[in-house]
Amino acid sequence: MIGYYVHHQGVGHRERMLAIAAEMAVPLTVLSSLPRPAAGPSWVHLPGDDSGQDFLEPTANGTWHWVPLHHPGLRTRMALIAEWIARAQPALLVVDVSVEVAGLARLLGVPTVLLAMRGDRSDRPHVTAYDSAHALIAPWAPEFGPSWWPRSWTDKTFHAGPITAPAGGRPIRPAVHEPRRILVLWGAGGDEASTTGFGSARVGALREAHPQWDWRFAGGTGEHRVDRAEVDRLLGWADVVITHAGQNAVAEVAAARTPAVVIADARPHGEQNDTAMTLAGAGIAVGLPGWPAVDDWPQLLDRALALGGAQWSRWLTPHGAQRAAAFLAETAERLRPALPPPAAAS
Repeated sequence: MIGYYVHHQGVGHRERMLAIAAEMAVPLTVLSSLPRPAAGPSWVHLPGDDSGQDFLEPTANGTWHWVPLHHPGLRTRMALIAEWIARAQPALLVVDVSVEVAGLARLLGVPTVLLAMRGDRSDRPHVTAYDSAHALIAPWAPEFGPSWWPRSWTDKTFHAGPITAPAGGRPIRPAVHEPRRILVLWGAGGDEASTTGFGSARVGALREAHPQWDWRFAGGTGEHRVDRAEVDRLLGWADVVITHAGQNAVAEVAAARTPAVVIADARPHGEQNDTAMTLAGAGIAVGLPGWPAVDDWPQLLDRALALGGAQWSRWLTPHGAQRAAAFLAETAERLRPALPPPAAAS
């Protein structure tokens, strides 16, 4: 048995889990505050730990990220995780992502496998979680690993590459169309007030400033929300995609080999900024630390088209979800608790 904790912010963590779970032969149980999908692995629903207004000492003097004093949701969710561990006796717990859940599991004697995140993870809680983990899964190729990571982390990292669900038959990149086809692909984790986030105001500004282009919008929330099949189709339709630098969105664009402008959305620890700048430095896509001025778009799109989509093959390790699933199954088998010997016959 493998446990898999899924963080509730945005949809990327859940989509990554579902891609891995689809490739798993080993029993998997998900622990999350998110609603259970119609199809997928068994599910332990956890209460939220971020309701209310007055959070007392939420970081415990900088030793954790989120452990507010006397919060009933936090207390109940941690108790449920501990109860499930005692009952199921998992061989390991995959954590995507929570340093507190990783710490709890390890204190209960369960080895942890963490989905590694980009950005600055040198803060005390992350160092504790990464140091104590049995292994890390990096959803990127070794070529693009963080240069500052200590050797102890790198040595126990499995580089699965970007993790996406099988897309099946992505179209070959078409010639550039007239009018130019532009897809704006955003995630559900940002917000309208963000300095980089995708929202209706920016949609209107782009259309108004450049009506000569053929625009499509996908992602975010509300009217622009589309399903996975439609995202695949739009990535094949587009000449250029404008996207945030979330790991799943970048993996989808890489799989489609679509020329791209990748913009860092505001995230803790500079995660998306790290990804966008890495892509820019490698010459794979146009990477930006924030949303550009409206008048900058013509030259940015020209730069993306000049780079093309061929370099995405360096970023996209094939079969990332399948590779991650195989690694977890092998690790679970190696770490599976030994069964007690059978009782002697009387």
